[in-house]
Amino acid sequence: MVESTTRTHAELEEIFGGVQAPFAFVDLDAMWANSDSILERSGEKPVRVATKSLRCRPLIEQILGRDERFRGLMTFTLPETLWLAETGFENLLLAYPTTDLEALADLALRSVASPGAAPIVMVDCVEHLDLIESVLGAQAAPVRLCLDLDAGWWAFRGRLKAGPRRSPIHSPEQAVALAEEIGRREKLELVALMAYEGQVAGVGDRVPGRPLRSRAIRWMQKKSRAEIAERRAEAVAKIREIAAVEIVNGGGTGSLDSTSAEEAVTEVTAGSGFFAPAQFDNYSALSFRPAAGYALPVVRRPGPGVVTALGGGYLASGPMDPGRMPVPWLPERLKFEDEEGAGEVQTPLVGEAADSLSIGDDVYLRHAKAGELCERFESLILIEGDEIVDEVPTYRGEGKTFL
Repeated sequence: MVESTTRTHAELEEIFGGVQAPFAFVDLDAMWANSDSILERSGEKPVRVATKSLRCRPLIEQILGRDERFRGLMTFTLPETLWLAETGFENLLLAYPTTDLEALADLALRSVASPGAAPIVMVDCVEHLDLIESVLGAQAAPVRLCLDLDAGWWAFRGRLKAGPRRSPIHSPEQAVALAEEIGRREKLELVALMAYEGQVAGVGDRVPGRPLRSRAIRWMQKKSRAEIAERRAEAVAKIREIAAVEIVNGGGTGSLDSTSAEEAVTEVTAGSGFFAPAQFDNYSALSFRPAAGYALPVVRRPGPGVVTALGGGYLASGPMDPGRMPVPWLPERLKFEDEEGAGEVQTPLVGEAADSLSIGDDVYLRHAKAGELCERFESLILIEGDEIVDEVPTYRGEGKTFL
C-alpha cells in the first residue's frame, strides 16, 4: 500500500512555478523515507540496488552512499553493466543472460584486468556457457558467473505455474548439474546464485474490486514463500559442496520481509520501492510514499468537467491491462476518459477537479512502474522540503538507452 501523499497540488505548483511541463521529478523526502522502510524490512541483510528501477546514475550514487547496507548493483544489460563499471561502480551483478558478443569480449578483458572484481554475469543453460567461452581466447582469469534458479511455484501437481518464465533450472538437482558443468570449464567460475520470486515480490495482493482474486493471490504467495525457502536452501547447500558460492541473492521490494528471513540468502534486492510507483498501490503489506512523478501542462478545456493535457501516454510494460496505465495523482479526483485513456500527444482528464484547472496549470501523474519513466525524460528534477534542490540526468539524458 502506498500512503496518502503528504504533497498537495498547490504545493507542487508553487515548487515548480518556473518549470515548463512536461517534466519528471523525484521527491527526496519521500524517497529517503522509502529507503528507510526498505532497510527496516530487510532485517540485517545487505540490499543490492536494482538499476532498472532507477535508471539515473546520480540517484544510484546517492542511494549507495545513504547507508552501508546498500551494497552493490543489480543491472539489466551487459553494456549498461560495463558502462557503470567504467564510471566507477563496483560489485555489479547482471540479472539477465546476455548474447552480446562484443560486450562479452569487453567483459573478458575486464576480468583479466580486475580478477575477482569484474561484473558477474547470469547463466541458466549450457548454451550460455558456450557463448561466453567463444569470446575468451587464451585468457587466464575466469569470467565470474551467477546461476539463475527458477523461483516459480507450481500448483495443482505441476499443472499451473505462478511466477516469471525465466530460468529452466528449477530443481536443486538441475542446479547442481549446471554447477558441475561450470566447474569443468577452467575459464568460468560460479560465484553466485540468484532466485527471484516474482510471484511474491512483483504481484500486489489487493486487487481493486476483486476480493476473491486478492484472496487467491495471498494464498498462492503464502504457499510459494514456504516452498521457495525450502528449495532454495537445498539448492544452496548442494551447490556449495562443489563451488565456492558466496552470493545468494533473492527477492525484490515486495518480498523483502520473507526473503531476508531465509538463512540461505546472503542479500536481497530492491529497486522500485525507492520511487513507489503506482503498482505498489495494490500491496497490502507495504507502506511507501509516492516519490516519483511527472507533470503535464493543461492545454485545453473541451467542456465542463474535462481538461486536456499535453502528452502522457507513458504505459508500463507487461500484460495489457489497466494496471499498466499511469495514474492521475494531483489534483485529486481526476481520472482518464474511458475512450481515450493516456494519449500519445494529448490526454483528456475528467472529474470534479477539472473545473478548478486553468490553461497553463500542471497536472501530476505517477507511472505504473519505476525506472521506465526515465526512458521518457532526459532529467529528473529533485525536490526536498518546499524547493527544487537539483536536476540530474537519467540514463537517457546521458545518451544511454540500453533497452
